[in-house]
Amino acid sequence: MIDGKDKIKISASIMCADWMHLEDDIRILEKEGIQYIHYDIMDGFFAPDYCLGTNIINVIRKNTTIPSDYHLMVEEPSRILSNFEPEPGAILSIHYEACRNLHRDLIRIKKMGFKAGVILNPATPLNAIEYVIEEVDAIGVMTVNPGYAGQKLVPQTIKKIEMLSEWRQKDNLKFEISVDGNVNAENIPRMVASGCDILIGGSSGLFVNGNPLQESIIRMRSYIEEGLNQRNRSYDNKIWY
Repeated sequence: MIDGKDKIKISASIMCADWMHLEDDIRILEKEGIQYIHYDIMDGFFAPDYCLGTNIINVIRKNTTIPSDYHLMVEEPSRILSNFEPEPGAILSIHYEACRNLHRDLIRIKKMGFKAGVILNPATPLNAIEYVIEEVDAIGVMTVNPGYAGQKLVPQTIKKIEMLSEWRQKDNLKFEISVDGNVNAENIPRMVASGCDILIGGSSGLFVNGNPLQESIIRMRSYIEEGLNQRNRSYDNKIWY
């Protein structure tokens, strides 16, 4: 059972940062102990937008010690895996829906030195990854469809987080659960209470227009604390057989 808000990690979606003051934002993330910088890579096919080429990513990487959290929204991501350099603690995640041979790609990511992650779109059922689940270090639950920032949460995905957490406990698996999409004041407590470990902070919870970044981090951590309290109450009330 998780017993502290610092056990829930925040991954800062850098595409949502203030690009006119990017270095200032990165220094605040460092000062506040944010655990990951989240890089969204889109090819315009799998997701209807383009974002964050490796030249931009590498400039950021060279100027911060925060580990990387790569999210490849790319058809056949095996085509571009060699563009990414491993670093201690970095996660590289690919979509179930985008891979012809998911198992092969996950094994390659691990051999490269990354933590291997698989991400599921809202409509993809959990049993789709049953036969690769022991190979992954992280499973990402998309609570919106991949693409643009600012979408509304698909409510059924909260149940998916809970089911994934129960599956992990039942089979004594070690993967972390990340949540991406509409991670905000309303949804964070429910996401945390359902069992997630990593929250992808974007435009609705972390880089909020008009709000100082440091204040947004403080608010996110208060919502995390609220979710942990709910989780602990649920844990204490559960009947174990």
